Amino acid sequence: DQLFNCEILAFCASKGIPPLDSNVADVRMIQYEANKSIISLYAKMAVQQHFQGLFAVISDPVDPLCKAAFHAANGKLHPNQIQGYGLGVMNARAAYYAKKDPKFASFLQEGRAFGPHGQDLIIANSIEHYDEALSLELTQLTVDANLEVRKCGYKPYLAPAISSAALSLLRTIKGEWHYSSNYLNSVYFGSLNQTKHDGLEWEVLDLPQPLFQRLQTAYQNLEAIK
Repeated sequence: DQLFNCEILAFCASKGIPPLDSNVADVRMIQYEANKSIISLYAKMAVQQHFQGLFAVISDPVDPLCKAAFHAANGKLHPNQIQGYGLGVMNARAAYYAKKDPKFASFLQEGRAFGPHGQDLIIANSIEHYDEALSLELTQLTVDANLEVRKCGYKPYLAPAISSAALSLLRTIKGEWHYSSNYLNSVYFGSLNQTKHDGLEWEVLDLPQPLFQRLQTAYQNLEAIK
């Protein structure tokens, strides 16, 4: 009964993660149905306790769970009160591969991550010098990094906890640019943004058309998740 007596609630609850030997393409979406029922319960509790702070979603799959929380609150939580923290680790994993292979090096200074923390992730090697083939290759490496860790016999907890959650939440509090998913016309979509006194500010970029089309596809796929 005191849970929502705070300014930030970091929702990390999860009902279960598939075992390491399961042959699952996207572990995050397997968790969706179970975690959706949990987050919906807590979103309703937030409304009942007149919560005015930030409902930070860290459990997988981040973006659909943000949407589930928003709908469970039935319009009584502001859409920007709910933010999803899953994209930070994807950006960090892309940077890891960019440091290992010089052909991806442009990402370290010019690259961006967009979209959901999962199969529809979008990594751009560069905004000004966008290369579709390089970007798609780096995206796939980043998406599969989760499975590579699992092949080693570990469930990847630490990297997301640090990159997506802890560091991104600290940057949110400080009003600094960070990766998180925010409400965009019915879905929660990941991008660089910062929290200012008068609200949320998205990074505005002049995107190459092929990259914009990738963003549109990811958005439509998120929109289709009920």
